[in-house]
Amino acid sequence: MVTLAQRITELREERGMSRPALAQALGFPKPAIEKFETGRLTPSQEQQQKLADFFEVSLFYLQGKGRDRTRMEDWLSGMEPAVELDGPTPTSTRPAPKRPASAPAAAQTPSGQGNLFDSLLTSKKFQEVLTTAILEALHSPAGQEVLTQVVQKELNRQR
Repeated sequence: MVTLAQRITELREERGMSRPALAQALGFPKPAIEKFETGRLTPSQEQQQKLADFFEVSLFYLQGKGRDRTRMEDWLSGMEPAVELDGPTPTSTRPAPKRPASAPAAAQTPSGQGNLFDSLLTSKKFQEVLTTAILEALHSPAGQEVLTQVVQKELNRQR
């Protein structure tokens, strides 16, 4: 499994950036990236989120917990709503969300074997079940409250 330190190094090198340049771009102290990459210091949750945002990858990918760089908001953005928020509960016949073209169809381990978790994530049936579960949760009173809070927070942030 890839570590957070290895992933930061990999992403920085893909961009062709030096450690000091990355630290400056993110507003981190100059030696921070070296410490992150050598494992002498673990970035805070906020710093990890800044790194993920900067490299346009999911926090899950940055932490080395998966091979799919797709951010959740990108993955779900391809869904077409089949019902209005006040409409009936969605059924399992809803099409699976479209994954961005840059996301690998099935990530491979160094030995060429697909990871079971990666296979599950790329399964059309799993995507249908997950989509249905998410939409059902969002239709619930608690889900509506969460959506209201998120929208209010975003509106406040944009002001």
